[in-house]
Amino acid sequence: MAVLEILEIPDPRLRAVAKPVAQVDDAVRTLIDDMFETMYDARGIGLAATQLGIEQRVLVIDLQERESEAEEGVPVRDPHAFVNPELLWVSDDVSVYNEGCLSIPEQYAEVERPARCRVKWLDRDGKPHEQEFDGLMATCMQHEIDHLNGVLFIDHLSRLKRDMVVKKLTKMRKNAA
Repeated sequence: MAVLEILEIPDPRLRAVAKPVAQVDDAVRTLIDDMFETMYDARGIGLAATQLGIEQRVLVIDLQERESEAEEGVPVRDPHAFVNPELLWVSDDVSVYNEGCLSIPEQYAEVERPARCRVKWLDRDGKPHEQEFDGLMATCMQHEIDHLNGVLFIDHLSRLKRDMVVKKLTKMRKNAA
């Protein structure tokens, strides 16, 4: 397994629309493993292949408990891989979550999304699944599928809020340099 480079805005590759995976094979499984390794290293809960510059419809999610919440200070992992995920339905009711993104480091904003969604996908063995999600899993699923479609969470914000997030990130980078 390898830790891969996560693209950050304004990299234009983050706007690419990922292509469907034709077959779940060893190369896709290796990508999934590398994506988990990269996500855990960055302390994230979700990662899409497009965030790595890979235009394939693959994403990983793990809403693991943080070390402080888990017994004995060890994170509890619950990894899920999704190949060719497709939103089939979203609820009319919405929820608001303070979202962040590994491609927009250390920046957060409240995003309103459907509270529930139904998704179909293939797992790491190519087996089809369909399930309804709610809560943080629904939010994360929609956030990561957005990435596969070239959409970032800041695209759901008003222009003023989006500009503020980008300006804060620019200032943070400048101060770090």
